[in-house]
Amino acid sequence: MDLLDLLLIALGLAMDCFAVALGAGVAEGEGRIRNALRIALAFGAFQAGMLVLGWGAGTLVLGIIAPFDHWVAFALLAAIGVKMILESREDEEAPPDLTLATLLLLSVATSIDSLAAGISFAVLTPDIMVPAVVIGTVTFGIALAGALLGGRIRNAYGKGMELVGGLVLIAIGIRILLEHYGWI
Repeated sequence: MDLLDLLLIALGLAMDCFAVALGAGVAEGEGRIRNALRIALAFGAFQAGMLVLGWGAGTLVLGIIAPFDHWVAFALLAAIGVKMILESREDEEAPPDLTLATLLLLSVATSIDSLAAGISFAVLTPDIMVPAVVIGTVTFGIALAGALLGGRIRNAYGKGMELVGGLVLIAIGIRILLEHYGWI
């Protein structure tokens, strides 16, 4: 996997964090920067951690799935992408109060996709540390931007970002299949 693919996956996975951070950023008035940093740190850490957990689970079953690993990677990335596209079409909910419990729940909810992507990474790479750092860092930056921008762009672009992220993940899954069969 090259750096461009890794960055595109990181961006795709971070789009739901961006959309949620936009909403959470709206809910915060005073202490906006501190709360934006809390959101970004939690989202980035959970994205990286769940990726590693998924990778660990994937490496346990890698020998079993090796003959069709390209299909597993494609299916997981496509499923995550479709899920994000469907979520982009749902009605907006009111921003939640940003208690520690809420922040942890949002962090887990937005990183479930990263857990599934980690299983794909078990097929794609023997080392998960670089992808985890890149995905965690990209998510941190995107979530920070989302939380700081808050209501300024939430209504215009929040769900659109999830749509774009979903399409990117599906495209990467298709590329994995095309490369496996030597078509690109």
